[in-house]
Amino acid sequence: MNAINPASSSLSPGQLLNIRRQAEELEGVFLNMLTKEMFASIKGDENFGGGFGEETWRSMQAEQLANAMAQNGGIGIADDLVGQLVALQETANASRGLTSSNLVASSGVYGK
Repeated sequence: MNAINPASSSLSPGQLLNIRRQAEELEGVFLNMLTKEMFASIKGDENFGGGFGEETWRSMQAEQLANAMAQNGGIGIADDLVGQLVALQETANASRGLTSSNLVASSGVYGK
């Protein structure tokens, strides 16, 4: 996990945390799609009996596997996204004349 240095960012700690959560959530969605496709490629497995029950079970298994992967550092997508999202948010804030010091004093809305 890449650490974001709050001192080198014009964003508030709350904004940085929110960006990190959003990046990890996106990585989790991607990993979920990836694991579902992986399980969908397994055909003719007589151990699970097939049918609707197997489809449901495999979907839940794929989701849990993806969540476990994301919670344990993922595959690096979130780390790459955080830097890009921070840069985009800082650019948006700069274009509107917002800094971390006047964000708190303003309407309480962070970078919308």
